[in-house]
Parts: sequence; structure tokens; C-alpha cells
Amino acid sequence: MTFGKLVGPDIAEMIANREFTGLRAALRRLTPVTVAEIFADMPPEEVAVVFRLLPREFAADIFEYMPFELQEQLLKGLGNEQVAAVLNAMAPDDRTALLEELPAAATKRLLALLSPEERTIATDLLGYPPKSVGRIMTPDHVSVAADWTVAQVMEHIRRVGHDKETLDDIRLRELVLMDPGAPLSEKMDRQYFALRADQDQEIAVKEFQRLDRVALPVVDSQGVLVGMVTVDDVLDIAQEEVTEDIQKMAAVQTLEAPYMDVSLRTMIRKRAIWLSVLLFGEMFTTSAMLYFEDALAKAVVLMLFVPLIISSGGNSGSQATSLIVRSLAVGEVALHDWWRIFRRELASGFALGAVLGLIALARVVFWPWRMEQYGEHYVLIGLTVAAALVGVVLYGTLVGSMLPLILRKLGLDPAVASAPFVATLVDVTGIIIYFTVAMLVLKGTLL
Repeated sequence: MTFGKLVGPDIAEMIANREFTGLRAALRRLTPVTVAEIFADMPPEEVAVVFRLLPREFAADIFEYMPFELQEQLLKGLGNEQVAAVLNAMAPDDRTALLEELPAAATKRLLALLSPEERTIATDLLGYPPKSVGRIMTPDHVSVAADWTVAQVMEHIRRVGHDKETLDDIRLRELVLMDPGAPLSEKMDRQYFALRADQDQEIAVKEFQRLDRVALPVVDSQGVLVGMVTVDDVLDIAQEEVTEDIQKMAAVQTLEAPYMDVSLRTMIRKRAIWLSVLLFGEMFTTSAMLYFEDALAKAVVLMLFVPLIISSGGNSGSQATSLIVRSLAVGEVALHDWWRIFRRELASGFALGAVLGLIALARVVFWPWRMEQYGEHYVLIGLTVAAALVGVVLYGTLVGSMLPLILRKLGLDPAVASAPFVATLVDVTGIIIYFTVAMLVLKGTLL
């Protein structure tokens, strides 16, 4: 049976025809991740039927690749004996990820189904702080002694490594190429890198990137080895962190589930809070314009350029914020670089403002209908817009670059300095800068 046929209606048809033996054999020829992808497109009740047909270890491997929502539904559809078999066979770190997402009552019930040994492992991992390295580590690893020969190491791995997720921090390729009688210490570089179980998971991501490893040991506060973290778990964390930062930068509260799985009510609540805050901020823009009401009454033509001025300032601020937040996240810049960043953005903001100002000046001065639309003082109006753009873009760039650093200094997430938030902040100041420049340049003519 081909993969394409299996993805189609064949599974439902084979269930209806009770061709369980053929279905079991067909699924066993596929990888666990492939079967999990097939299950994700099936009704949960059919998944429960098929899941019961599979060998326990194979079923547990598939279960680890399923999305959380399907895992939760499947646990409800299986009997206690089958749930216990799956949970006991799961990798400890994957099981921890599942249990910490479930309600407390459900987690307590599932813990009771585990064997005493696995229950101890599960409760130990759940005892670490949320978002800590301890939550994603696995205690299943193979440790060897430095004075063992390569032959002893290989024999030990063959004997105990079948059910282990990680074979310590030794490159098996190097072991295979070494003399079987050579001591392992000949290949040791005496450089030890380890994560602490209580460290934040973001630190694990950065350490894996820095060291280019596929696994790192985890120690407790006393320096005792308690487990290992593997690169597959770190990649999941990295994806979650990037997703969270993008959502925050878009002025959306973090979604705890995939977009299509979030209820409409939750989606509205997550977005409405920030939108309300931004609306409140934009009200100050109205207040600023009311302050310059007399100037507007004398030179209504100035209103034509308000959207251009505030949008340019907001865009420049959003650019700077996005660049700095991302640079902070990947470790390209740190708090002590604030003065260098300030100087760079000061120069960038002035240059960008000058470019936009020249474009706006040319648009006003060389516009064919300039006299009809802007009046006899069109050159002064063009200079006003150009000078205001320089000031607003410069201000937006500086605010957008410094705000994430200030938030980091205060111990807050820099991603909270979202582009919409910075744009709203710059809008208010942009109005003030624009009309202040207008009153200076146009004094004695239009004002």
C-alpha cells in the first residue's frame, strides 16, 4: 500500500471492513512522524480505533509526534491500561511537555497510571520551574568512565543503550574509528559544557547555537549530572520563543495554541487588550491636534501632510524596534552596547529623515498644481514638511531603538516594545514636532 493511498479514504474503509491486520501492517511500514501526520487529518474517534491496533512502543513513538490537542483527545478515548502503556513508554521530556499542558486534575490522574519508577521521574521533572531546562531534559542517557577502553564503551552502549534517548556526549563516529583497546581518555578534550537544571530554556537555545552540539548534559545546583537535553527539544523551544516574540511585536498577547485551535473568544480577548491600549494612546494624538487648533484654522493646508508625517515616524520607529529586539534575542547586541546603538541610530535617523524630507520637498515644490493646492507660500510649506520629517523620523528611530533596551534593563521582555506601540508613541510626538516646526517656519506668512 502506498503512502498516497494511505492518506486517502483507505483507512476509514479498512476500519469499516475490519481489515485490521492489513491496516496494522501498512502503518508499521511508515515512520512514526508520518503516521502522526496522517492521524492529525483523521477524526479523533478513528484515531483511537487505529491506535489500539498498534504495538505499544510504536504507538508511544507516534504519540510523541502528535499535536497536543490530538494527544489530549486520544487520552480521553483510550482505556486506562492503554494510556498507562503509552505514557510509560514515552520519553520523559516529551511526557513532561504533555503533562504540564494538561489541567492539574488530569495530570494527577495520569501520574497515578505510571509505574512507580516512571512516576518518580515524571514528578521530579515537573518539580522544576516552568520554562526551565529541567522541564525539557531527559534522565535517560548512557554514561561511561574515562578509563574504559573503546571496546568496553561499545559493549556497555550495546547492553544498556537500547531504551536511552541520548548516548551521553560522545560522538559515536569517533568511537568506531578508534582502536578498540585504546582508553577513552585519549579522545577526551577535557572541555566540559553543561546546563543547569534551573536555568531558563532560552539559555539552552543559545548554548546549543554557540557550541554546535546535538546534546548537552544537565547538572543540579551541586554540579551532579541529572540528565541530558537534546537538540530536538531545543529546536521546539526556539520555535516557540520566536513565535511568542513575533506575536508580542504585533501587539498580540501570546497564543498558547496554534492559530486555528484558538477559540474566537480567546482570539478576540488576546487582541482586544492591546488594541484598547493603543486606542487610548492615539487619543493623545487628538489632544495634541486640538492644542494646535488655531494654527490649523489659519493654515488648513497643513492637515494634508499629517498622515505623511506621523506614518513616516511610526514606520521608522517600527523598523528600529524590530531590528533591536531581534538583535537582542540572538545575542548580537547587549545592554552595554546602548551608546553605540544610540550613535548608529542617531546617524541613521537623521539620514533617513533627510532622504524622506527631500522627497517630500520635491513633491511639493515641483507639483504641477502647487499654486492651486498649497498657495503662494508652497516653498515654505515644502520646507516645513521636510524639516518636520527629519525631526519625526529621527525621534522615531531613537525611541524605537532605545525602548527595547530600557525594557530589558527593567527585566521585561523587549518584544513588548511592539511596532504598533512604538508607532502610537511616535504619532503623538510627531504631531507636536510637525506643528512646532510649522509655527517657526511659517511665522509671519501663513501663521
